[in-house]
Amino acid sequence: MKTIAFNPLSMPTYVMAKPIGSSCNLNCSYCYYLEKEKLYENRKNLQMSDDTLETYIESYIQAQPVPEVLFTWHGGETLLRDISFYRKVLTYQRKYGRGRKIDNSLQTNGTLLTDEWCKFFKDNNFLIGISIDGPEHCHDIYRKNKGGKATFQQVMRGIELLQKHEVEFNTLSVINDYNVNYPLEIYNFFKEIGSNYMQFSPIVEQMSSLRTDGLNLLPPEGADDAVLAPWTVSAKKFGEFYIAIFNEWIKKDVGKYYVQLFDSTLAGAVGEMPGVCIFGETCGHATVMEFNGDVYACDHYVFPEYKIGNIKTHTIFEMVFSPKQLRFGADKRDLLPNQCRQCEFLKMCNGECPKNRIISTKTGEPGLNYLCEGYYSFFKHTKPYMEFMANELFFKRSPANVMEWAKSYTKK
Repeated sequence: MKTIAFNPLSMPTYVMAKPIGSSCNLNCSYCYYLEKEKLYENRKNLQMSDDTLETYIESYIQAQPVPEVLFTWHGGETLLRDISFYRKVLTYQRKYGRGRKIDNSLQTNGTLLTDEWCKFFKDNNFLIGISIDGPEHCHDIYRKNKGGKATFQQVMRGIELLQKHEVEFNTLSVINDYNVNYPLEIYNFFKEIGSNYMQFSPIVEQMSSLRTDGLNLLPPEGADDAVLAPWTVSAKKFGEFYIAIFNEWIKKDVGKYYVQLFDSTLAGAVGEMPGVCIFGETCGHATVMEFNGDVYACDHYVFPEYKIGNIKTHTIFEMVFSPKQLRFGADKRDLLPNQCRQCEFLKMCNGECPKNRIISTKTGEPGLNYLCEGYYSFFKHTKPYMEFMANELFFKRSPANVMEWAKSYTKK
């Protein structure tokens, strides 16, 4: 067995904290988190208590081996907690920060944003992530409210308020079976609304009716009756989606707009850490904490079998570096099928997220990533461009020089 690749003295620990649990004012068809309320008996009150909040903030800061600390607040819908909750967050961070630089990022669907919220975010330097799936027809097909009504216009009003108050924001889009067909329309739309940082997350979910805890969605182990959720993206189309956006980006947008996958791929090309856990050799240092202090192995592994403790009885450090969590993180590397180990793009991908390793290789070996075909085509297409940018970085020149080089390369 290989040695566990965690170094607690150098690697930051990340916890995605859920101050309102899975509670949300929307009812997005594909949401993997809404049903997590079934794990808790008192579903009407999923609010994090002040005691849990304070214990978490102290423990989280103490677990960090680096001088800068990033807190991430996630939902459900984070803005269902009022501003007073986040003022307490800042108070506890000052109390336990001991002079460290502390930043906050918050993910929201944007529909509850107001002038008051945006002024608070601006005054306290919050980075805001907005969940939006593209232009109106792409966004509204799955992202509806509890009454089944479209939400795009509400989200856009929220983005306008962020811009009005000059709050830094980025966009996170779920790529599904519908919007995957509109890559350039989506990319150009985000440029138009001022999203300089874009993240596109492919959705791959299995469903079952056999779990005894009432959950319909499954971890990668699956179930005897597992079927793909209807909104699951096609692996082939997912690759084509990213290639289409890359071809536009490489012409004129390098250094102006940032797409998470492009940054991670370039990091792999220069031999650096990818900056996102799904492409790391191992994982396990990015966990999730529910409203009551329960900590799970990962945001996509909030299942009873992946619970690693509770903040009231264990510190963040103890849970993240527990044998159970270390094994979870190392399995990402150790359980890779041979097809991945022999792949020319192993260092770019590392098998991507374990939650998507639900198919078998051509030889019948389990554990191949469902999105393999798409990622392979993307990495193959972008390889010469990434190598050029890596070379520019090596000689301390701007990677944006690739835009001029690309003109002659694409003519070949």
